[in-house]
Amino acid sequence: MNITAEQLYDACDSTWPAAMTTRHGPWTIREGRGGGKRVSAATVNGDVDLDQIKEAELVMKKLGQTPLFMIREGDDHIDLQLKDRGYGIVDPVNMYSISVDQLTDIPIPRVTTFCVWEPLAIMAEIWKLGGIGPERLEVMERAKVKTSILARWNEKPAGAAFAAISKKVCMVHGVEILAHQRKQGVGKWIMRQAGFWAQQNGAREVAVLCVKKNVGANALYQSLGFTNRASYHYRQMGGTD
Repeated sequence: MNITAEQLYDACDSTWPAAMTTRHGPWTIREGRGGGKRVSAATVNGDVDLDQIKEAELVMKKLGQTPLFMIREGDDHIDLQLKDRGYGIVDPVNMYSISVDQLTDIPIPRVTTFCVWEPLAIMAEIWKLGGIGPERLEVMERAKVKTSILARWNEKPAGAAFAAISKKVCMVHGVEILAHQRKQGVGKWIMRQAGFWAQQNGAREVAVLCVKKNVGANALYQSLGFTNRASYHYRQMGGTD
């Protein structure tokens, strides 16, 4: 599957959906309800002027949200406009993908990973330690074709992740490994389990997002053969360039 940046952006929206999405002129405005940046950021289609930027700011403020813009590939014009307006860069993100076949070539050891829905209490505890609280669990609930993945290592719970499918793309979110279980290959087994689940549910590609500054996670995905296909970043007051 020759996946494009647009397909990845679409999969991101569909597998980690906002509580509500509305169109205001050239803007797509997302109501996040505490679910994080991805479900709260505005995106643009085409060029905009200063009045249209102000309109987007006003709509987000009326939702009780701090104005936040996601800058995707090809959004150079709005990126410069927001920079001039005082918005700094926040959380540049790599968007990785790999074919399902490349994740399903090695069998997973018994009782290492499990696909379950709904998530178990221990999974909620693991996510909470990583900053994924009830509001983000509500985001997971909104996805359609989905699963959660529990990992075990050393005969103890080790990690959790969430995966959902949109248009043959399985995107993995919320990968969290307990601190004392890291650097033992747990993350690799979670991603391989996502590959097997994706294959069973008709997906052809597995994708994952990773903040560029997370050196360890980027190294994990690259070691599995994931390719960096696209990127995005946010613009917010208080960010840095």
